[in-house]
Amino acid sequence: MSEHYLTTKSTHDRWNRDLAPQLEVEPGDVVKFDCFDSSGGQLGPSSTVDNFLKIDRSKIHTLTGPVAIEGAKPGDTLRVDVLNIQHKGWGWSSITPGLGFLPDRFPDPFLFIWQLDEESTDSLTPAVVPLRPFCGIMGVAPATVGEMRTRPPGVFGGNMDVKDLVAGSTLYLPVFNDGALFSLGDVHAAQGDGEICINGIECPAVVTVRFTLLKGTRLSAPMLETTQRSRTMSGEWTMVESDEDPLRAARRALNRMIDFVVNNWQFSPEHAYLLCSVAMDLRIHQVVNAPLITVGATLPKALLPLVRKIVISNQ
Repeated sequence: MSEHYLTTKSTHDRWNRDLAPQLEVEPGDVVKFDCFDSSGGQLGPSSTVDNFLKIDRSKIHTLTGPVAIEGAKPGDTLRVDVLNIQHKGWGWSSITPGLGFLPDRFPDPFLFIWQLDEESTDSLTPAVVPLRPFCGIMGVAPATVGEMRTRPPGVFGGNMDVKDLVAGSTLYLPVFNDGALFSLGDVHAAQGDGEICINGIECPAVVTVRFTLLKGTRLSAPMLETTQRSRTMSGEWTMVESDEDPLRAARRALNRMIDFVVNNWQFSPEHAYLLCSVAMDLRIHQVVNAPLITVGATLPKALLPLVRKIVISNQ
């Protein structure tokens, strides 16, 4: 196992399977990604709303990468273990005219700068906001030819804004191109489910991940294995889907969870369906990356016995 480091000189603001990898690594290697905030480094701790209005919006969601993983081929699954996320002491949130979940109520631009302690921020006094840093965007190069903006999520991952992708969690992604071509960014020091104003606490950070390659596993869309949220709640399995219709996304996520339970614990489909009804949560992870809504179907790991080798294929 080797450890590598990518600086913010190795960035891009479009998904494109033809991008040259900035780094090539072996399965098992660890990579540290130095990440801009989601403005692509255009905002800083002393920025004002006037500065915010002048940024180049084509640089929003600038990502660090891509990284090629030796031996990755279409039909494989890339396992990404999030080892550490270290913010840099500040972040920002905004209101952007015409965007967010309530654009008619909040039509005027607004910028708020947060000062971040290690585990919380009291910048928005009297509230004290706990910090759980995660990457809003983690993904591999899509299968389609040509460029696409980094804002929409998809089966390749991307801008999913799943707040449980904190240090200690694992993301599974289907591979569509040789080398997988993985990138990440859009770090949030904190965010609620939905990301309703269009931002979490956007912040620069250093993100450390480890790559593992699962050959021939045929995953159809992202899957998460998340860490415990508290002493009384174990980790979770989450199937992630994005769609213009959140009901379609929710049904796909539910069907994948039913198949996951059937394949790993030998439930009948009917029993798995009942288990999901009494114990699974459907969560809206983001409602602001128009036109796509991201939904997760989440099942607590503590409900089921440990399995030596998890079957993740659902194709």
